[in-house]
Amino acid sequence: MQLINLQRTPDLSKIVGLLTDIDDTLTTDGAVTTDAVRALKSLKSAGLPIIPITGRPVGWSEPFALSWPVDAIVAENGAVALVRQPDGSLNKLYQQDATTRTANFARMQQVLAQIEHEVPGARRATDSAGRECDIAIDHSEFTQMPQAHIDQCVALMQAAGMNATVSSIHINGWYGTHNKLEGARWIVRELFGRDLDAEIDRWVYVGDSTNDQLMFQHFPHSVGVANIARFVPQLQHLPRYVTEGERGAGFAEVARAILAGR
Repeated sequence: MQLINLQRTPDLSKIVGLLTDIDDTLTTDGAVTTDAVRALKSLKSAGLPIIPITGRPVGWSEPFALSWPVDAIVAENGAVALVRQPDGSLNKLYQQDATTRTANFARMQQVLAQIEHEVPGARRATDSAGRECDIAIDHSEFTQMPQAHIDQCVALMQAAGMNATVSSIHINGWYGTHNKLEGARWIVRELFGRDLDAEIDRWVYVGDSTNDQLMFQHFPHSVGVANIARFVPQLQHLPRYVTEGERGAGFAEVARAILAGR
């Protein structure tokens, strides 16, 4: 995959907002680095909406939605959003009603137990207590799962009628029509009353793994941080651009390019 200098990307002056993955895109070794935080602040100071969209659970996302300079965090691959209110509290928005969420949660717990029983070494992600609308198996955060076992987990989720996707650290599964792209469309409409598809060439998406490829496919300004190279063999849709830096440093590189082009 060719590395492209983002400073030479045309028409960055037209960018009106940024959407980004979190794990291994904003974070480095599990933590958000100083340069990534500084990049978020710089983009926000320039008046750009910033919305992380993550496979992480809503419970895990709450402290970051409160402390980061972002407009919202969309968690659990598009299922739920955390929006900070003027009084500093968080408003939680869902794509599914409460009855549907309750029924889906019970079904997902059965699939999760099946996977842990049938796939060697499969264990639910340590952040599972904060999940409301999906399940997650750890493949690279605190354990290392071979690709064959990752594929087996995905197959079991799909056989149960679930959507399944693989991030840089987890295998996520859920019931419903939401995903990162639908979550992006939904939150841009909810927060700003705007049609993301009508202006998709004016937004940037930054990601790092296979669960970002729907965004890579649809966004003309899709960017992979350099560690995307790990997942290239599993990607059907590649990002349009790749940063020179990995993880948080790569995200900071994107922010500098956007700000330089304004």
